[in-house]
Amino acid sequence: MAAPAVNGAGVAATALRSVLLRVRQAAERAGTQPELVRVVAVSKTKPVSLIREVYDAGHRCFGENYVQEIVDKAPQLPEDIQWHFIGHLQSNKVKTLLGIVSNFGAVPNLDMVQGVDNDKIASRLDNVVSSLGRNPLKVLAQVNTSGEESKSGVDPSGCVRLAEYIKARCPNLVLSGLMTIGMPDYTSTPQNFRTLLNCRQEVCKALGMQEDQFELSMGMSGDFEQAIEMGSTNVRIGSTIFGPREYPKKQPN
Repeated sequence: MAAPAVNGAGVAATALRSVLLRVRQAAERAGTQPELVRVVAVSKTKPVSLIREVYDAGHRCFGENYVQEIVDKAPQLPEDIQWHFIGHLQSNKVKTLLGIVSNFGAVPNLDMVQGVDNDKIASRLDNVVSSLGRNPLKVLAQVNTSGEESKSGVDPSGCVRLAEYIKARCPNLVLSGLMTIGMPDYTSTPQNFRTLLNCRQEVCKALGMQEDQFELSMGMSGDFEQAIEMGSTNVRIGSTIFGPREYPKKQPN
């Protein structure tokens, strides 16, 4: 999953190579094959030119947190990019994300939604994907492992029920795993990750799935190495690759 470190010019390309090296080293410490760890380069607030620099350095998996950003950027970039939408998705934004409200399809190469946190959004995604006639969309169920009211995600006690709903009622979605967003100061990172590991164990037991076939998306710029060492197969890295985020104005969700 991780792109190979190849030559590329610019600060972001150099940062990408450093991140991929750290991912490889963390995977080796965990006894995991580095190619089984997906690095999502999260380009929130960053211009298309900077994304293109990272793309030219060999990377193909990018993520965004806002619908408007991903639908604006995707048509300006190569079609072989695997786009991930990350975080809470409002049901009234699904058509915009998947392109029904435009003539061309806003993000036809949308590869995964990391953040399905309730039945309503799962059903909405399922219906829209069905109407488009596109291949089933991969999704990760979002779990609120920190217990913060400000964070989206199903309570850990409800992760099995949500997973069962997606599997049974949403034939146009592929439940690929679980994701979480930890505490911003990383103080509870180990516990957040252990909670998600426990959730995976419970979900896989309920669904009759192998744990090594069920993804875990946990870990960002400040804790991705620890996440990999604890079993994450998907890390979302923004500022460590692209530099500090810039917020010129409030972005619509």
